[in-house]
Amino acid sequence: MKNLLLLAFIVISSITYAQNDLPEREPFTLKLAVDQEQFYEVAIDKTPYFILDNVLQIYPGEKLLVEAEVKSDSIISMKVVKEMKFPEKTIIIDFKQIIKEGGREHEQMFLEVKNPFEKYLNYSAMMYIVGHDEWIDTSIIPIFPKILGLEMWSDVIITITLHSWRIQTEP
Repeated sequence: MKNLLLLAFIVISSITYAQNDLPEREPFTLKLAVDQEQFYEVAIDKTPYFILDNVLQIYPGEKLLVEAEVKSDSIISMKVVKEMKFPEKTIIIDFKQIIKEGGREHEQMFLEVKNPFEKYLNYSAMMYIVGHDEWIDTSIIPIFPKILGLEMWSDVIITITLHSWRIQTEP
């Protein structure tokens, strides 16, 4: 009887935790200001946030809660969740376009990443920008423990991938 109750508890617990998972984004139309006369617009299909293991693709206007499973200072898995249940292991990522006054001209792209860990958080990034037909590597500054990291670009970025996540004792 105890084994049956334990099994029922495990099944119910896993269902409850899985309900918080958010594996795919809903379809939407991405519209970015380019200059005073031009906008970039594209329909984004329902797609997974993680396109490969621990490779996150994010679009301007998205703010994501990413739970990371850490073992021995290595991030072994990551997933986007609907709500923050474990702040000590949830990375908050906010990617947005800043538009000049008047609302028609691009100013900058901002990527904010909040590090919940007691050690440095580092990752690599590639971006896909308006006017290019290839992915471009970009440099990223390691994020101090328990701090918000901020990256800025003057390019109009359509999407960015964040990968090679690592936790480090020093930058």
